[in-house]
Amino acid sequence: MKTEKTVAKITDLKDGDMKEVEVGGVGVLLVHVDGKFYAIGSECTHFGAPLVEGQLNKREHRIRCPWHQGCFDIVTGEMEEPPPLDSLSRFDVRVEGDDVIVSVPEGAKERRVPDMAKHNPSADGRTFVVVGTGGAGNAAAQTLRQDGFEGRLVMVTRESRLPYDRTGLSKGFMRSDDSEPEMLRSADFYADYDIEVLTEHEVVSVDVSGKSVAFHDNSSLKYDKLLLATGSIPRRLNVPGASLENISTLRNPDDANLIKSMAKDGSHIVIIGASFIGMETAASLAGREVPDLSITIVAPESVPFQKTLGKKIGQMYKELHEENGISFRLGARLARFDGDKKVQKVILESGEELEADFVVMGVGVQPATEFLKGMDLNSDGSLSVDKNFQVAGDIYAAGDIAGFIDWRTGERIRIEHWRLSEQHGRIAAHNMAGKESEFRSIPFFWTNQLGVNLNYVGYIKEWDELVFQGDPAMRSFTAYYVMNGKILAAAGAGSLAQMPAVAELMRTDQMPKPDELRQGSTDMEKLLK
Repeated sequence: MKTEKTVAKITDLKDGDMKEVEVGGVGVLLVHVDGKFYAIGSECTHFGAPLVEGQLNKREHRIRCPWHQGCFDIVTGEMEEPPPLDSLSRFDVRVEGDDVIVSVPEGAKERRVPDMAKHNPSADGRTFVVVGTGGAGNAAAQTLRQDGFEGRLVMVTRESRLPYDRTGLSKGFMRSDDSEPEMLRSADFYADYDIEVLTEHEVVSVDVSGKSVAFHDNSSLKYDKLLLATGSIPRRLNVPGASLENISTLRNPDDANLIKSMAKDGSHIVIIGASFIGMETAASLAGREVPDLSITIVAPESVPFQKTLGKKIGQMYKELHEENGISFRLGARLARFDGDKKVQKVILESGEELEADFVVMGVGVQPATEFLKGMDLNSDGSLSVDKNFQVAGDIYAAGDIAGFIDWRTGERIRIEHWRLSEQHGRIAAHNMAGKESEFRSIPFFWTNQLGVNLNYVGYIKEWDELVFQGDPAMRSFTAYYVMNGKILAAAGAGSLAQMPAVAELMRTDQMPKPDELRQGSTDMEKLLK
């Protein structure tokens, strides 16, 4: 049984137009490209963003989500870039006369789990091990099964939970009263596709020649191919008093729950570091609207995000936080913590004393690679990977610990972003499965603080020019970061429809020249079309 419905006339949609319709209770996105009509699920399978508001790349038949820039093939519905994990359903379309008719099978849904293999030891006797269950590790495991890997597949984590959405810890999870984060997949999913998840298994060493990993309990596991996706660990400042109670970092749900429990009436919370973790935590705690909660951010820079986003955008965020009752001590350095067992004061080098019932350390992270004795680590603790995310032999690395080549500049870089980690995991998995693949996408991250949602695409460490369209003071702008006459990154708030278009233009090397941007507002959506 199926439901058929005339959803449009052929003249209703010009080439490149999209329309959201409903057929049999199912949301459908109708897309017209080069004289053909395609029908897929209408919402991104990540957070449900309406894809009709996304950006269509007609030439490559792909659509980019307007919120977190997941990408889908409009012909097949396949997910092409994370953060979505599921693909979109594809529905039959036919044209009769002037009518465009979509057919939806009974019981159909907008989304679907991609086609995946299962463990078949008679077909493949190998064992692939994935160390780490964050964005990179989880994406890699799923991708291996999508690519048809039928060997034994084991994910390993020292945590007690199945893979969860770490990005939400400083955002929605911090604002909520939930005690458990959103899981990336259910236990049934991993069971259905024979993906073993070993929780509470900390890897303490890797025997490269013997091709095995050793665990903290002295057990071990042999591998044929190994993916290292251990992510990062938060840095802690080595100052007097740092071992006092009620001083925490934010890396897992237990940390977040502790911070939320301490944000009670009349408490004083001091955040060390104006990093994204620090600022998002402050914003989320302020959003909880706890009476008489005092939040102070201490950082050495003159404005937040100065090195990443520039002074104007940093000033915008400073003012935004101050409007919501958050105080700053900028240009300040921590001297020590004081207290009797528990922290009671934060002492700055200036001599100023800040009352503190709880302290959150947000001073950056470092690659979790200390256990890799004998392996060639870079000065920052990362592992260099080649274009296939291969370290050496049968060992691969992805995510925060991977120093990879930026295909646009030839520079070796390392980026600590969730979506990029998922992309890394997919590329590494393709290559582990024998499907040669290179990273040719564009990094992306987002931060949502106190109602201002900023999207950042591309990557740049330093820039020689920053071109603004719009005004950060009005919280509606796009900033373009230029180095040697080339736009390598962009940040925008207030009009996020531009940012997916910017990402597609960057990916296909079709960005306008800086001279064009200096002349005034540039419609990136129009350029993409």
